[in-house]
Amino acid sequence: MLAILAAVLFLIALIFQLAVIGFGPLTATLLITAGLLCVALHLAGVGSRTWGR
Repeated sequence: MLAILAAVLFLIALIFQLAVIGFGPLTATLLITAGLLCVALHLAGVGSRTWGR
C-alpha cells in the first residue's frame, strides 16, 4: 500500500515539475520527499500483512 502511495506522490510531483506549478508549501520537492519516505517505510516492512506475526 505504501509503494502505491509513493508512486502516486511521484506522479503528482512529476506533473508539478512539468507544469512548473506549486501551491504554497505544496511543491514538487515536498512530494518527492514524502514519496521517498513511503518507499523507505515500504522497504522496512511497515504496513505489510505478515509483519506482526
